[in-house]
This record gives sequence, structure tokens and C-alpha cells, in this order.
Amino acid sequence: MIDVREPDPDRFSARQWPDWSFWTEGPDPRRGRVRSVVVNGVLMGFLAAWVVAIADSQFGPVRTRLVFAVLACYAVAYLLVLWFGPLALRRRRIAMVAVMFALGATPALILGSPAYLTGLTYAIATGLMLLPLRFSLLLGTGAALAQIAWMLVQNGVVAWGQVLTLVAVTAILGIVYALTFTIGHLRAAREQIRRMAVDQERQRVARDLHDVLGHSLSTMTLKLGLTRRILETSDDTAAALAEIRDLDDLCREALSDVRATVSDYRAVSLATEVAGARMALRAAGVHAELPAEADAAAPELQGVFGYVVREAVTNVLRHSDAQRCTVRIGRDWLEVADDGTVPAEVVPGHGLTGLAERMAAVSGSLEHGRGPHGGFRVLARGPATGGTA
Repeated sequence: MIDVREPDPDRFSARQWPDWSFWTEGPDPRRGRVRSVVVNGVLMGFLAAWVVAIADSQFGPVRTRLVFAVLACYAVAYLLVLWFGPLALRRRRIAMVAVMFALGATPALILGSPAYLTGLTYAIATGLMLLPLRFSLLLGTGAALAQIAWMLVQNGVVAWGQVLTLVAVTAILGIVYALTFTIGHLRAAREQIRRMAVDQERQRVARDLHDVLGHSLSTMTLKLGLTRRILETSDDTAAALAEIRDLDDLCREALSDVRATVSDYRAVSLATEVAGARMALRAAGVHAELPAEADAAAPELQGVFGYVVREAVTNVLRHSDAQRCTVRIGRDWLEVADDGTVPAEVVPGHGLTGLAERMAAVSGSLEHGRGPHGGFRVLARGPATGGTA
């Protein structure tokens, strides 16, 4: 049961804590943080103008030196928060933002001037970076209102230029963080998609190689055994040479199939697979009841049905003691059944699992297990199951 109270991580919410974990991923996990520190270090040039203005004012040497010390701590703390804050736990994030607000407001308190509350820009920016949006916006709004109220109480008028500076610089830093955050997550998503594509391609190649080599090697093994028995029990070199020629053709075909599979140019033909199944079953001494033509299946299903015939007949050759194998084909269904012994519990291997995936890809289904008349049966149904098997 899905908990409706759990927020969707892929959906933006003002309650979400910013996730900067993508900074720890990729070949160079420090690159994003270094870039952020450098860019924001340049944006701290605003504080340099303050230093010049305070040095030229008549605040006294004690207060001036104290303010300079606080501003230095403020600048260092800002850079440290940029480096460590995004990967910190929630409580540490809150503590970092609180320290930044304390340091940012201290110069204004020491100098007794609300104009210097504009320095809270960097504290608000850290809030935007580390806290949920609803909290950081409240902090920014609170800082602007506090500056306006202090100006009204102290001077009776509001220096809107200073207030707008606080708002504008904070907005710029917020946009920088938002762009960095978005670009970082897009890169992380692109990297994840790339990895998924590689994994899917590996699974495709592994599944196709299993289907191709499993059938071909099983048939070649049977023909090799038959050739050996002919040479050991008789002088019928003509029959042995015929089997060797078939083996040569099978080896060439298998090599061609492997190359085509790796290149993704291989197309499976139902008619070809039925013909190959007839030859493999005959070599194994299994009586085969196969359709004369494979045109009964819908054109869009002939490829996937070809895989079903190949894998099901391979399983008969490998795992069954069957004496008879029957293949029946309808427009949207295909059945492969034998009269062999079926174990009490059938565990599907890679082949049957791959067939189920192939049938699911065409909105079909695959059934396998004991048949209604004994033996093992594989039944593939296409998306339109109007016919019956």
C-alpha cells in the first residue's frame, strides 16, 4: 500500500530539503563544489566595498577592528558552508545557517546602523542553498522587514535602495544556486540514463547470445555425436561427410548470428527457425510434428515466435527425454509441446525468462509447464488472443 503522505522525490515541493548528493557522483566529485566556492568568492566583492566604507567612517578604531574581524569570519564561514553544507545532515545545516545569520547581523549591531543588514545577503543565500524553500523565503522576508522596521524607528524613513540591494543580491545568489542545482541534477540524470542504456544493451546482447548459441551448440553437439557413432560403427563415410557439412554450415551460421547480434542487425525468421528445429530434432532422433509453413502467424509476431521455437526446441534437446515434439502455430499464438518427463518443480532459466521478456515487449504473454496430455509445453500468446491453442 502506498503512503500518500510520503512526498514524491521527483516532484518539486517547498517542503523538500535540497539534495546536493550529485556533487559526490561522477569522475570528479569535487568539481561542482570548487566551482561554487570560486563563483561565490567572486560575488563576495560586495563586502570589500564595505571594508573601504567602514575604514573611511568615524566609528572608532575598536569598533572598526571588531567589525573587520567579524566580516573576515563571515566571509570564511560563507566559503566553508558552501563546501561542507550541501552534504551535511539537516541539523548541521540549520546550525550553519544560524551561525551565518548571527555573523551577518553582528556588524549592523556593532555599528548601530540598519544599512549594514544588507550583509545578510550571504546568510539568506546559504538558507536558500541548505534549507527547504518555505523556510529560506521566510528568513529572507524577515531580514528585509527587520531592516525596514529598524530604518523607520531610527530615521523615520526607509532607504529603499539598501533594501532593494538586499533583495536583488539575494535573488541573484538564489538564481545561481537554482541553476547549479538544476544543472547538477540534469547531469546526474543523464549519467543514470547512460548507465541504464548500457545495462539494457548488455542484457539484450546476453539474451540474444544465449538464444543464438544455445540452439546452435545443442544442434552441433548432437550432430557431432551422430558423426562419431557413424564412424565408430560403420564405414558409411558419405553419411559422416554429410553430417560434417551440416556442422560446417551450422558453425558459419552461428558465427554470422553472433556478429549480427552484437551489431543489432540480426532478424529472426519463424520459417527459418522451424526448418532449423526440424533438422535438430531429426539429428537427435526425436519425431517432429511441425507445420509445413509458418505463414499462419501474424507478420508482427513471426520474429518473436521464431525465438520461442528456437528456445523451446533447444530445451527439448537439452533437458528432455522426449520421443516426440509438436509445434503448432496460430495467428496470435504458438505452442511447442513434447512427451518427455517433467520434473515436479520447473524453475525457469535464462532462456524462458528471456522469452517472457520478449513476449512482454510485444504486449504478449508466455506460459510454460506440464501440458494437458503430459510432457512439457510452452505456449506464447500475442496481444490479440482471439484464437485458442
